[in-house]
Amino acid sequence: MQEFTTLADNGFVWDKDGERVWVMPWGKNGVRVRVTRESGFRDVPQGLLPDPPTPDDTQVTVEDGAVTLVNGEMTCSISIPRLGLMTFTRTSDSKVLLQERRKTTAEHWGRTFVPERGAWKIDQRFFADDEEKLYGLGQRQHGYLDQKGCTMDLMHRNSEVSIPFMVSNKGYGFLWNNPGLGRVALGRNDTRWTMDQGYQIDYYVVIDDSPAAILERYAEVTGKPSQFPEWGAGFWQCKLRYKTQKELLEVAREYHRRKLPVSVMVIDFHHWATMGDWSFDPECWPDPKAMVEELESMGMKCMVSVWPTVNAASENYDPMKTHGLLLQNERGASHQNGGSAEAFYDATHPEGRKYIWEQIVKGYVDNGIRLFWLDTMEPELNPLQPDNTRFYLGTGREVTGMYPHCHYQAFYEGLKSVGEEAPMMLGRSAWVGSQRFGACVWSADIPSTWDSLRRQVAGGLNIAMSGIPYWNSDIGGFHGGDISDPGYRELLVRWFQYGVFCPVMRVHGVRRDSAPKEDAEEGKADPNHPNVANEVWSYGEEACEILSDQIRLRERLKPYIMAQMKVAETTGLPPMRPLFVDFPDDPQAWAIEDQFMFGPDILVAPVVSEGQRTRSVYLPAGTVWRDAWSGAEHAGGTTLEAAAPLEHIPLYLRASSNLMLTAG
Repeated sequence: MQEFTTLADNGFVWDKDGERVWVMPWGKNGVRVRVTRESGFRDVPQGLLPDPPTPDDTQVTVEDGAVTLVNGEMTCSISIPRLGLMTFTRTSDSKVLLQERRKTTAEHWGRTFVPERGAWKIDQRFFADDEEKLYGLGQRQHGYLDQKGCTMDLMHRNSEVSIPFMVSNKGYGFLWNNPGLGRVALGRNDTRWTMDQGYQIDYYVVIDDSPAAILERYAEVTGKPSQFPEWGAGFWQCKLRYKTQKELLEVAREYHRRKLPVSVMVIDFHHWATMGDWSFDPECWPDPKAMVEELESMGMKCMVSVWPTVNAASENYDPMKTHGLLLQNERGASHQNGGSAEAFYDATHPEGRKYIWEQIVKGYVDNGIRLFWLDTMEPELNPLQPDNTRFYLGTGREVTGMYPHCHYQAFYEGLKSVGEEAPMMLGRSAWVGSQRFGACVWSADIPSTWDSLRRQVAGGLNIAMSGIPYWNSDIGGFHGGDISDPGYRELLVRWFQYGVFCPVMRVHGVRRDSAPKEDAEEGKADPNHPNVANEVWSYGEEACEILSDQIRLRERLKPYIMAQMKVAETTGLPPMRPLFVDFPDDPQAWAIEDQFMFGPDILVAPVVSEGQRTRSVYLPAGTVWRDAWSGAEHAGGTTLEAAAPLEHIPLYLRASSNLMLTAG
């Protein structure tokens, strides 16, 4: 086939040997690249906004054996004689930041298409750089902030959120704009993106002068974060689980009696009679409307857990099945929850989203509830076979990453329709663009261990670098934690102190007690989920005093937190972020993985080891720092051994700020 280039929509199209490459300017300083071996490009599900604000002065030139597109700081070229290899260069200094990799004529190309089930298995390779650091890619539990050297599945799991966007310390951001199954290998020999089954390569590259600017460009092309509600900034009380209306209200009243501010009381799963009814079991929750009104009188909101699973015995199963609103399996019975007769509703189906919202209105909204916790929304298939799942939008191999995104959309648009100004849902997963639909992700069912706490620090920072600014972990961890164990009480204290400086502060978990007591409600004993307390007064007087102080500190911080959330809404800058986002010119800031900034003025140094009473803290260069507890000032660009008594973790404030963390 004769090679040729044509201009199209301010970009260019390049054809050779059955392969077509389409490069367009996309937003400020960015390009979108699509490559196919099909007869034409397909309009497939993806994460980019269809028409982001893009400068109109893009230049395309064809000369010297290359086609080149310039969009601000982005220069993208394709070398015609060298088999169409792509290179991405910073315009201002002509520095190459990213380049496709091809070894020799006898080995693989930069991009390869292998026929797969009527579509293609696709690999995209780029040259690697030993000095490169890479951040983002959603939320992982491996515990690394810099993910160079890691290999990761592009698939959601319980505690693993796949958002295929990363930020490089070299000055670019890269989005693999494909919701299907695959993997990314950030190797020393090359960086490789793999799509298990699809029709075309689709990715976005942006070049800018700082990590903060790259995050802003990314928000402009995938959607700015939705408004953060005032109630989200306080303390949330939760456990697995409050089993009755009486139990929940008793806990809320005790917090109110102690004058400890609680923003949200959370009702976990199995408050329904049958999975998929999306309503309260009247035996345990006889008057939800009165419950909500009493909580409101104490300054508290009520949040309920909603699962996307539908049991065959539910009143909703047959109508949803009849109208094709449940996920189907490619092979075998269409039940995706182990041995249970349960299926998932299809969130990618517009009618599925409409149907579930109608049930949510009848079961919850009409009772005054407008806060929703979207659990198991990966969806949590059992067995974990997304390749065996058929969605409205396509096969599981092609679109499974979209499910949580569409599930958020159902609730966000539904809440907007009933007048909610700032909907925000607590969810266990997300994908590209979910930030514009009220996504607040939590790190799911993690163990109650010191190592788990350490891993959450990196996980929370990486999802922040993936465009999701609203995040939290189960304070204290989910699995385990003996409320009578002094060692666990210390862990809970340190987790609380970390949680104060997360975008959302929420305690949760299924606890144990070495001296178990009878279930609070006679006849409601559950050997799998015993009704063990998880309130601050449950952990002894010493711990209760410290935990109560942390709740009060969070309350004092609410004006500062809301100011940072407004910045997130307008620029995409997450409130919790790695040091290098605020101090990109300090090389040491790029090496620190166990500290972070909470807004521009608070440096947080969590304690993540048992018995630790001091820890090393690096203070980034370029400003003077003030110890939040002693008031002592320290020069930036220095490392010190900071005191970390059980009562508080090391915190430092920009000396130029007027912020105070101590009471009075």
